Amino acid sequence: METRCSGHDERLMQFALAAPARIEFGRGKSGMVAPAVTALGLRVLLVRGRSVAWADTLERDLKSGGAAVTVVYGSGEPDLPLLLNLVEEAREAQIDVVVGVGGGSVIDLAKALAALVPAPAGPMRYLEVVGEGKPLEAAPLPFVAVPTTSGTGAEVTKNAVIGIPEAGRKVSLRDNRMLADLAVIDPALTDGCPASVTLASGLDAVVQVIEPYLSSRATVLSDALCRDAIPRGLRALHTLVGSENAAARDDLALTSVYGGLALANSGLGAVHGVAGVLGGTTGIPHGVLCGRFLPLVLKDHDEATDLPDPVRTRLEEVKLWMATVLGGSKENSIDALEAWIDQAGLPWLSDLVDGPVDSDAVAAASALSSSMKGNPVTIPHERLSQMIRVAFTKR
Repeated sequence: METRCSGHDERLMQFALAAPARIEFGRGKSGMVAPAVTALGLRVLLVRGRSVAWADTLERDLKSGGAAVTVVYGSGEPDLPLLLNLVEEAREAQIDVVVGVGGGSVIDLAKALAALVPAPAGPMRYLEVVGEGKPLEAAPLPFVAVPTTSGTGAEVTKNAVIGIPEAGRKVSLRDNRMLADLAVIDPALTDGCPASVTLASGLDAVVQVIEPYLSSRATVLSDALCRDAIPRGLRALHTLVGSENAAARDDLALTSVYGGLALANSGLGAVHGVAGVLGGTTGIPHGVLCGRFLPLVLKDHDEATDLPDPVRTRLEEVKLWMATVLGGSKENSIDALEAWIDQAGLPWLSDLVDGPVDSDAVAAASALSSSMKGNPVTIPHERLSQMIRVAFTKR
């Protein structure tokens, strides 16, 4: 007679792992980037954030190593017009390797360029939702990712999020071959990151380990990552809101990596389902949206009568971790999280839009997003619309 261990869930025991070919994590690891890039090619496209001082050092080191370097700058979250212009620039320069240095938006831009420069068709052939969603016919160029913020985990994911202005949407370009050849995460590059950026990107990092943990697509692998990362990330972000701390920077950077791996392999949920739509229609920064919707979605899960029992158990764990970091009881931990986010100074959504938001339209679009497919419970339209209305009226 076959026996199984108590609590065995066969669904959790089936998983696949999508990850960069190589991940290097630790302080000082940035010193290996230039030689690693030039080993992949000598015509380098350096995609960088404007305020990232270390990118100047990298450019000098690449040139000293014999590389011809074309530099392009990310400016906010990448959109289709910018992408089209930069694809042509990279082709003219006959680029053979791409390196992205900056926050998640910069890395997404670099990842998309690495994928599209060799592509025989334009981006709309490959983009999800607004395009044809076709797979890439040509392999992407070699790609190296170096994050300078801790948030999206874009350095270890297989998709790039691109804004489509005429559609008022942000959608993904996605392919397993878009995973980086090398991801170098040096937490020292995040030291001194501005408080507002640390808070918003850090909340995104925390959301990206909570949602995969509660996801209907969770696996034993994503669970192992998230169980470590949720309390680690909460503690680190709580510390960094109060003061600069190298150990907390290390922990938040690791949380971001774990979150990228977890979401790439187990999906997300309603927070990202709504944030993706609102980011495209309003331009509100992604991390701010994630921070504002996290407590609302957790409350919805907590009050849902149809939340599966295994997810209920996981949610209770999340609430306990939040109470341990923020103080108070497990029963009041979601309210405590919301109060702490307010106190930390995350912007109010109502201050970031000029006019009313059509909550019904946003709810309808959110329900169709790829992120919503991992939500552990179906949120009825009216409940989701109400959640959006609350987010834009609460102060």
